[in-house]
Amino acid sequence: MKALTWQGPENVTVEEVPDPRIEQPTDAIIRVTSTAICGSDLHLYSVLGPYLESGDVLGHEAMGVVEEVGSDTGDLQVGDRVVVPFNISCGHCWMCDHGLQSQCETTQVTDQGKGAALFGYTSLYGSVPGGQAEYLRVPQAQYGPIRVPEDGPDERYLYLSDILPTAWQAARYADVTEGSTLLVVGLGPVGQMTVRSARQMGAERVLAADLVPERLAMAASHGAETIDLRSVDDLPGMVRELTQGRGVDGAVDAVGMEAHGNPVAEQMIKLVGRAPKPLARKAIETMGIDRLAALYASMDSVRRGGTVSLSGVYGGTADPMPLMDMFDKQLTLRMGQANVRRWSGELLDILQQDEKAFDVEAFATHHLPLREAPEGYKMFQEKADGCIKVVLKPEHTAA
Repeated sequence: MKALTWQGPENVTVEEVPDPRIEQPTDAIIRVTSTAICGSDLHLYSVLGPYLESGDVLGHEAMGVVEEVGSDTGDLQVGDRVVVPFNISCGHCWMCDHGLQSQCETTQVTDQGKGAALFGYTSLYGSVPGGQAEYLRVPQAQYGPIRVPEDGPDERYLYLSDILPTAWQAARYADVTEGSTLLVVGLGPVGQMTVRSARQMGAERVLAADLVPERLAMAASHGAETIDLRSVDDLPGMVRELTQGRGVDGAVDAVGMEAHGNPVAEQMIKLVGRAPKPLARKAIETMGIDRLAALYASMDSVRRGGTVSLSGVYGGTADPMPLMDMFDKQLTLRMGQANVRRWSGELLDILQQDEKAFDVEAFATHHLPLREAPEGYKMFQEKADGCIKVVLKPEHTAA
């Protein structure tokens, strides 16, 4: 089959790789009909290369049709149309029972001290081949795959794989309630969906900050009050000005480790991403390499007693935190990979009840065949041509 493979920093190619096969009784094989490029994939494209090997298959946002099932996959059947959550969870361990599927004890990557295995996301998370491919092996298929209706375009359901539950969790973790105020920092795919999720939850005001015109325009079209960071030097000051000096009830950092605002950290990240793997891994694991501008701004923008929710990915282990200010303001800080199956039921219900919910079918700005995935990565990274979200179609689907 054809699949998008990592070959080196900022170098991905579509190659012929072996077809996946059933390896465990709980495995299933799906024929991928749609797959997408996520902002987290860009971390692999550059920063987290030290944890990848040449030929690793990328991608963790996929859906398709079940082609084959193992002997212990419950009532999953060949022909079912399914969305595949990006994290792999069993549904029966203590963590899954408590709504922490991203920490699944069955698939935890214990040798790396990490949580549940992820599709297409480095040796840190199990080196499981990803979904930017024609076919995908799905472990723990007795629980993970989300069966969706046969009708409707893929993009009505595709984002249940990651960005929609990630955004929904981000808003929940920011304690969004009817009448509350929220700041979203970063308007990539997750930030956009966080704006829409907060509005769905009844937030009275959603402030949204970015520096890309197309992203600001998209957020504004869904009810956000946008802040253009190209013309604002002091985001927290602007937020306080817009909230009678108090600050917002909650803030979501939807940017992560590659935030703008610190050129020294930017150069460090670039150097680490290109260093020999042992040296690069050591730097990531022992140094504060992240650009923390978005996180600091989020913490400074919430009111006293407010909540900061992190959905952006961070990679450094020694990043400095302003603990005195955090303590003084009585901040609550919540974070983590989305527990997809915790939220997938209510989100699927919303999508089925209202075809216009979250405006998902009009969300992708670019559609490309899988063979053009390398161009899609480059365009997404450079934010070229108004790119906000790229959906890929394997050739067997596009035919």
